[in-house]
Amino acid sequence: MVKDIRETPEEQYWEELRQRWGALLSYRYIGASFSSMNTTAVDPTVRIRHDMRNAVGGIMSAPLAITCPAVGGRTDLEAVPNPVVHSLQVLDDARDVARIRVLRAQALRKGQRMDYGRAQIVDADDHERVIALVETQGAAIGDVPPGLGRFDDEPVMQIEDSPDLPPLWQVFGAARRADGTWALPELTAELASPDAALHLGPQHIVLEAAATDLASAHAGTDRLQVQSTHVMHLARGKAGPFRVDGSAWGGTDGRVGVQLTIHDENNGDRAVTAGASVYRTV
Repeated sequence: MVKDIRETPEEQYWEELRQRWGALLSYRYIGASFSSMNTTAVDPTVRIRHDMRNAVGGIMSAPLAITCPAVGGRTDLEAVPNPVVHSLQVLDDARDVARIRVLRAQALRKGQRMDYGRAQIVDADDHERVIALVETQGAAIGDVPPGLGRFDDEPVMQIEDSPDLPPLWQVFGAARRADGTWALPELTAELASPDAALHLGPQHIVLEAAATDLASAHAGTDRLQVQSTHVMHLARGKAGPFRVDGSAWGGTDGRVGVQLTIHDENNGDRAVTAGASVYRTV
């Protein structure tokens, strides 16, 4: 059972947060580091590996979303954050892009508890080449002790790129069940945010796996490129397994749209996340 960090005594909070941040798989595996959290995060770029590309060599949406999870919001050193909305518009499939980075981040509004922002994900070697537009909304659901300092831990895992890398969904424990639905396993420290809820990273990854499956079945081909994703976090995923239900529809010009919902099966089958994706055939 993962413990909610908001229950941690003040004198133990920094060390507990350091351990939780270090255990979380999302950013470490994707290779995203944040100087706002780690003193050792000196490279703001993320290398695009084979496991971050789709069947036609284009960029996947989940690595982009994890690279830029929130804009203009408070970090875990300033509050207990919670994602609310993440909107991603893919402008460039980045087939020949080696590295990406987040630029032009802008806090649109910072309220008492709600934060809004936008940013661009660009080619790290050509900042005028915009890969995706990102807009986010987040909430602060708890306070932290004042004056928390950054961590000195190594923020990312050094994953050697290879065509033989396992798919991201496999690394994060997702699987397709016999009935065709996708699911994440029960909550563990590697998949949980410090407030003991399913982290946004695994959610983006399982949503993309399910959406791509549904879109491919509808289109009759896996030659698809994601154009946009929109994710709304409805409630904290507390237990798991986390099942994804969804449906696909065809549009004009070779486009396919998918709507999905993540359910927390051992928490009353509660709907915790809703998402939508649009693909185009390539």
